[in-house]
Amino acid sequence: MNIEIIKSKRKTLVIEIKKDLRIIVRAPLFVSDREIRRFVAEKSDWIEKTLQKVQARNEQEKKNLLPKFTKEEIRDLARQALELIPGRVETYAKIMGVTYGKISIRNQVSRWGSCSSKGNLNFNCLLLLCPKEVLNYVVVHELCHRKEMNHSKKFWQLVERFCPEYEQHKKWLKEQGNELIRRLP
Repeated sequence: MNIEIIKSKRKTLVIEIKKDLRIIVRAPLFVSDREIRRFVAEKSDWIEKTLQKVQARNEQEKKNLLPKFTKEEIRDLARQALELIPGRVETYAKIMGVTYGKISIRNQVSRWGSCSSKGNLNFNCLLLLCPKEVLNYVVVHELCHRKEMNHSKKFWQLVERFCPEYEQHKKWLKEQGNELIRRLP
């Protein structure tokens, strides 16, 4: 077993199994190598079980990987998004009493939407593959930035006012949306 030992100003010994199956032992500066070896030996069953779980999870992820989107698919999604999203923005902007600038559709790998200080809105074309409620949440989220250019408590109260189930939609984006993002070329 190849084990990486990292000593620092911590108080406890801990074993970490990384996704790439590396085993890391984090130890206080004062703990001897002998104590670390004893600790690892005591935890060998746990290490073995955890390595197997991580490896099984990695294999399952590989099986579940969907193919990358083609450039044509991305273009089609962007075109469809440009037809649909501005209407949603207009509807919610009226309800919320806010204005906005230009609307752009992009295939971003780190964001679902953004709002500039000038009120220009950007939306990820992959939103078209999300449930309608999730798309609406992202529209509301970005329009709320027209009143609050931050993620303060006041901002989230505003989001909740227009999208009471926003936490579910945020969770969906974290759990399911990442799979869509991974498919970007």
